[in-house]
Amino acid sequence: MAFVTEENLTDLAVERWGSAHDPRTARLLTALVRHLHAFAREVELTEDEWAAAIGWLTATGQACDDKRQEFILASDVLGLSTLVVQLNNRFSKDATPATVLGPFHIDGSPEAAFGHDMSEGIEGTPLYVTGRVTDTDGVPVAGALLDVWQADAEGAYESQLEVDEARLRAKYRTREDGTYCLRTIAPLGYTIPMDGPVGDLVGRTGISPYRPAHIHFLIDEPGYARLITHLFREGADFLATDVVFGTKDALVVSFTEHPAGRAPDGRVCDRPHLRAEYDFVLDRRG
Repeated sequence: MAFVTEENLTDLAVERWGSAHDPRTARLLTALVRHLHAFAREVELTEDEWAAAIGWLTATGQACDDKRQEFILASDVLGLSTLVVQLNNRFSKDATPATVLGPFHIDGSPEAAFGHDMSEGIEGTPLYVTGRVTDTDGVPVAGALLDVWQADAEGAYESQLEVDEARLRAKYRTREDGTYCLRTIAPLGYTIPMDGPVGDLVGRTGISPYRPAHIHFLIDEPGYARLITHLFREGADFLATDVVFGTKDALVVSFTEHPAGRAPDGRVCDRPHLRAEYDFVLDRRG
């Protein structure tokens, strides 16, 4: 019988967790044990530090609810979310690159018509986003569903506010030629929530807690690889220091200024407004 020593503990734990019935589970858990033990050995983890880490994980779980996911936020700021996105979304070079989902997506957004204003009177500079959805050969994807959400002009998402209806989120379908058009307001760069355990941890570093101005898109169309991505405003603050490591060159677009007049959806916009144009390119499933 092998009794535990500092030298053999990791091997014993790996052997024990290697007994998982599913081979993939066994691989995940044995690798986790090896890396956790290697981390503790490398930094010579103290008992007080271990207890503080347990307390932080407990507080992170307690900060989660049906609208706030503090563990996703933790994964985002540690760069793990972006790494997992990169590992699982190795699209062809012509496809739109993926980036992080983030902690603020809400299921069940209402479907909206071409050109619908998903800001519906919320304060801010009007913004039209237009373009096409195609495959990598340039073939339009008709009827593709774009799930869109964003922060408001103060940097707040619906899930951070006490509201009972969909706010700055909607689902738009492409037309037969793959075109789409949505109206909203220009988003603002914002700080991640700093009132929880993740914010407390970030506040102990020199890391900027800000994200650059962006709009989220999720396109999950049968026959194509699911795309979760952002559009970032060109020239926005914090593009180079995005706290969740989400910025990519191919996702930075210009917001051009236009006077009041005919809008991209054919209707008249009675205010000066911004326009952004972007074509989403989807990879076909292998």
